[in-house]
Parts: sequence; C-alpha cells; structure tokens
Amino acid sequence: MAQAEMRRMREILKILRRTYPEAHCSLDHGTPFQLLVATILSAQCTDARVNLVTPALFKRFGTAEKLARADIREIEKLVRTTGFFRSKAQALKESATAIVRDHGGELPRDLETLTKLRGVGRKTANVILGNAFGVPGIVVDTHVKRLAFRLGFTRSTSPAEIEQQLMKVVPVGDWTDLGHLLISHGRELCTARRARCEECPVAHLCPKTGVAGIHRT
Repeated sequence: MAQAEMRRMREILKILRRTYPEAHCSLDHGTPFQLLVATILSAQCTDARVNLVTPALFKRFGTAEKLARADIREIEKLVRTTGFFRSKAQALKESATAIVRDHGGELPRDLETLTKLRGVGRKTANVILGNAFGVPGIVVDTHVKRLAFRLGFTRSTSPAEIEQQLMKVVPVGDWTDLGHLLISHGRELCTARRARCEECPVAHLCPKTGVAGIHRT
C-alpha cells in the first residue's frame, strides 16, 4: 500500500508541475530575515495583503538589527492591515531581538532553533528552510491540509501529523515543491468553497474524500 501511495503521489506531483510551472513562494522578500517577517505576518492574512505591507516595512526596518531597535508602535502602524497587528508586531520585535542577541543577526538554519523564535511554528520554519536555505521541508497550511485530506493521504486534522504522513509518501527532494504545488492548486481549482473536479488534472488520481458535502455554486 505504501509503495502504491508513493507512486500515486509522484504522478500527482508530475501533473501539478506541468499545470503550475511557475509555482513558488508567493511572499515577496529579499533576504531570509525578510521571509521570516513576511511569513509571520501571513498568519490569518492573505499573501497578497502581506506583499502590500512589507515594502514600507522593509524600507524602514529591513534587517534584524533595525527591527530589534524599532519602536513597537511604529511596527504596529506599519503592519496594522494584516490583522492581529499588536501580537504580530511584538512577535517581530522579539524574534529580531533574539536573532541579534543569540545568533549574531543571522537567521538560524535548523528547524528546532527557528521554532524557538516567537511567532515561528513548524509551518513558518519549513517555509524559511525550504525557500531561503534550500533545506527540504513540508509546509502544512490550510490549502495543503485540505488537499492532503481530499487526495486521501491523511484523515488527520493535526498539521504535525499531516506533515509526518506526507513525508512518508513524498520524496525528500520534493518536500518544498509539494507545498508550492498544492497551494497553487488549492487557490486555483480545489478551493475551500468548491472543488472543481470537472476541471482538475489529477481528478483520476483523487478519491475526492469529503468533496460530496461541499456547497457548490
């Protein structure tokens, strides 16, 4: 069964790569630290909204050193439209301070150390590792969680469990791409509101778990 699931996943990945050849991290950033900032801001906020906010933020506080010294009220003002701006501003300042104090201003390159920073869970750490440092990691956001369930690779609702289950059927070298591809597919066709199975290029490989109960328009 495990071998069959691995073959099915490889075929799904092959098709999704053809379908979304430009799939990539959609958070604009110039450095690993800026990706950390953008990913923290993306919690319960769209990447598009974050990308509207970060140019001004990065122009003012584009490094860990500058953000660590920043006035918290100015950070709050700059990130207000991303939602939960007070807690996000505090997380940004505390993380920047820890990076300067404990890591010489350089972002750590391992998951365990990254997740010790405020506002950084496994999802954020894997985004940074995969996209800034080329370290394979599976990002389980709302799209990946939904598609992993519909595709029949998990029945869990726990992101940590889903990550572990996907690691068993996805080759290590594809871990980072998996997130990009499933997120693209989740935005374009397999949305939360409607699974457009009639247009889906991997419909023949998908058990469509839970799709029957989705409201269709």
